[in-house]
Amino acid sequence: MFSKLPLILLATLTLSTLSTNATPLKRAACTKYTIIDTRGTGEPQGPSAGFRTMNSNIRSQVSGGDEYDTVYPAGANQDSSQGTRNIISKVQSLVDADASHCVVLEGYSQGAAATVNALPQITGKYFDAVKAVFLIGDPLHKPNLACNVDPNGGSTTKSATGISYYGQGGIPSNWVAKSLDVCVTGDGVCSKETGNGITIQHLSYPNSQPTQNLGTKFVVGKLQGTS
Repeated sequence: MFSKLPLILLATLTLSTLSTNATPLKRAACTKYTIIDTRGTGEPQGPSAGFRTMNSNIRSQVSGGDEYDTVYPAGANQDSSQGTRNIISKVQSLVDADASHCVVLEGYSQGAAATVNALPQITGKYFDAVKAVFLIGDPLHKPNLACNVDPNGGSTTKSATGISYYGQGGIPSNWVAKSLDVCVTGDGVCSKETGNGITIQHLSYPNSQPTQNLGTKFVVGKLQGTS
């Protein structure tokens, strides 16, 4: 009888240790981060109008931030491949220089496509460094993802299909929890069922207070490790 006690005790301690290890740890807040902002078609090189307000809010609420504006043509031919390469290169250089550096990815319209196409190529420590992905008017909007929301954070456009989505691509499954893919009803770029190409709704995000508030809250929560 007594000879069994150590085994029972060991089993109890082992289960206790497993239980403790299984408890998710709170993520550490980011002390240094860079927002990689990828503009839409026709916007001049520099920050996208779609994120000016939210980025100002984010950087005022979370210290240690910087912004990098993706370098690519954003031309009418919709070839965003240079933007995709630039995003990947910037993420890698930031993390290689400082493994604790956090990254936020943002993309508007063609910039959203450039960002989405970069995601499958951002892996390992680079994937870990990216804390949030925030997209608006995404032509690669994949229907029925958990990250699909309207500007109010609702589900009215959850099943919307982007104008350039044909059953493959879109936000990869392992990125969904880090992402919000925002689409408003009537935006023919991210919801071809309710609009036809570039509509007034597609141009509404920069001046949409709900969109800007949603982006601010989402990114701040990810950077602070509270969401």
